[in-house]
Amino acid sequence: MSGLNLDDFGSLVERPDAGVRRDAQDRWQRLVSPPGALGKPAELAEWLSAAQGRVPARPIARPRVLLFAGDHGVASLRVSAHEAGTAVALVRAVLDGGAPVNVLARQFGAQVRVIDMGLDCDPAELPAEVTAHRVRRGSGRVDVEDALTVEEAELAFRAGMAIADEEADSGTDLVLLGDISVGGTTAAGILVAALCGTDASVVTGRGSGIDDLAWMRKCAAIRDGLRRARPVLGDQLELLAASGGADLTAMTGFLLQAAVRKLPVVLDGVVSAACALVAQRVAFRAPDWWLAGQASGEPGQAKALDRLSIEPLLDHGVRLGQGTGALLALPLLQAAAALAAELPDVSGEPVVERAPEPVTEPVAVTSEEPPADPPRDAADTP
Repeated sequence: MSGLNLDDFGSLVERPDAGVRRDAQDRWQRLVSPPGALGKPAELAEWLSAAQGRVPARPIARPRVLLFAGDHGVASLRVSAHEAGTAVALVRAVLDGGAPVNVLARQFGAQVRVIDMGLDCDPAELPAEVTAHRVRRGSGRVDVEDALTVEEAELAFRAGMAIADEEADSGTDLVLLGDISVGGTTAAGILVAALCGTDASVVTGRGSGIDDLAWMRKCAAIRDGLRRARPVLGDQLELLAASGGADLTAMTGFLLQAAVRKLPVVLDGVVSAACALVAQRVAFRAPDWWLAGQASGEPGQAKALDRLSIEPLLDHGVRLGQGTGALLALPLLQAAAALAAELPDVSGEPVVERAPEPVTEPVAVTSEEPPADPPRDAADTP
């Protein structure tokens, strides 16, 4: 039996400060005429103010792209345009600094961190700081077996929590959350379909750019995975063990602990949206700490975001994943914070700041033996 008590998150996760948000809204009335003329940037500035607990919102100084990486056994069914077990090649491209996410991160002043949770490769092939949290090599084929044991799922979930604490403690003020996986959108489709009570065909997308035959194989894999997911819907950790894989499980733990630590997150594609949907079932207030960077065109993402009541900030047809969609939304958030900070308040009203109560440890778990302290090094690439 797991030592995690996920019910604790329900009380630990608080909403962003509503009083500060009202103060921010009132301030905007004094900054811009006519009211509402700045539209979405003003709304985002109010969201940032509530998350930061101050008016005006601070500029975003330390944004971080977090990419959770893993291979999924279901990829052996040829449900992806990539060969099974090849996510490590995508990871290497990011670590070498030549992937699209690196280009955008350099342009917008963000750092990139890759976390290997379950790549199908020898860990010696990658830097130690990348593999420090790895749970296992690859995952089970979710159409016929569990992706993880419950024990492995707990380890992955705790790793995600530890990473949230690392980022909050290091001063990261905004996380852009993505994944690097092969077969990950299939696992995400199972989670979304199970939690939304819908059929496989409704959530099956083209993922990495698959053809019609691969789409049918993917749809069948999600259908078979649903049969195994539905009996464990009442236990979110068992659901992640059955259908998620180590990367998705860690992302879910990260999202929940980030909400506890009052660390705002921008979601990327269908994988992060699926994890957010699982996290919402654990703590219903948690989605107030998240935005969706862009609409990827994946039906599973649209279904999940609709259930979460989160509207994507952008819709540019970007479906690469790897954090690129979330990153493209970063300039909009940076602009919102800059406008809030730099436009003069002619009324002379003082800045309102309400410091959030400190959260110094991942207190949302109960177990007989506490987990060992996680490594504190971050794998930053240009």
